[in-house]
Amino acid sequence: MSDSVKSTDLSYSPVDTDFDPALGGFLKRGFDIAGALAGLIALSPLFLLIALLVRLSDGGSVFYGHRRIGRGGSIFHCLKFRTMVPDGDGVLASYFAANPDARAEWEATRKLKDDPRVTRVGAVLRKLSLDELPQIINILQGHMSIVGPRPVVHDELENYGNAAVFYLKSRPGLTGLWQVSGRNDVSYDSRVEFDRHYVENWSLKLDLHIIIKTVPAVCMARGSY
Repeated sequence: MSDSVKSTDLSYSPVDTDFDPALGGFLKRGFDIAGALAGLIALSPLFLLIALLVRLSDGGSVFYGHRRIGRGGSIFHCLKFRTMVPDGDGVLASYFAANPDARAEWEATRKLKDDPRVTRVGAVLRKLSLDELPQIINILQGHMSIVGPRPVVHDELENYGNAAVFYLKSRPGLTGLWQVSGRNDVSYDSRVEFDRHYVENWSLKLDLHIIIKTVPAVCMARGSY
């Protein structure tokens, strides 16, 4: 879970985390730990309810961990409540074969508005962003922050170009500027600019502002699918 992505694998050079401290330093990290612990305690009944619903929906696993790129190019498993059928890769390949336009949509945004892999319970969890709650554990482990760029996979970071260095200076966030600014309704280039702006202008006040704006954004399910 702590592998590093070599510079020969991507079009950027990984940040040396031994000498380049994480965005926000001890202040941001302390805020993350306190907030994640409080959230985990307060939301434990909801965690148990969702876990039960996911298990009863098809008998599959409750959690899903996907390899994402973290600060400095490290690899971690980003945790989510499972929202897809077990054979997701096979289902997606068959769907692309029958729907070329869907493949183009996927290649452009890494998202599908009508994803055939998503279960009924999963669709509700995604709409309300509840599938991302297990990332509180990632925050406590130090892989993520409460606020930051959303975690990306290898192929996505290549789309950042020269702006990848800004992503790599921060821990990926449970929420972020992109999520409260339209999320999937904005272009990927806009997402990259949001991440760059966040890193260049970080402050604890900005984090608090984004957290406050996250609540109505989640409740209204703006740009989520």
